Amino acid sequence: MKIALIAHDRKKEEMVNFVTAYENVFQDHTLYATGTTGTRIMENTNLQINRFMSGPLGGDQQIGALVATNEIDLIIFLRDPLMAQPHEPDIIALLRLCDVQGIPCATNIATAEILVKALDRGDFAWRELVHKYKPGIDQ
Repeated sequence: MKIALIAHDRKKEEMVNFVTAYENVFQDHTLYATGTTGTRIMENTNLQINRFMSGPLGGDQQIGALVATNEIDLIIFLRDPLMAQPHEPDIIALLRLCDVQGIPCATNIATAEILVKALDRGDFAWRELVHKYKPGIDQ
């Protein structure tokens, strides 16, 4: 599965700790992350991360483009609800795309843990069908 990892500045340490705790689950999947989040995860784990730009510089939109074409299967986006974000429209657009495409998206550590435990059990096998029957862009 293709998993995107995003964390606001005050949530980056929490993301690193979370991914470290579940490194054995994540190691079998293709991982994507916005800039600094991806770097911090790679510095603290043995995981390979496909990194995009920082969120405020367009990283959220880059991940959103993959969501729009159904190329991401799961997103863990640890948001900081107590800090205003200069790129809030990009964040809202990404979350809307997750809803449009039916992409599971955790926005806090509690829902992230539920999704990762489900991932470990194989509960997201239905995503393989999404990819198998995905219509072409021109259809």
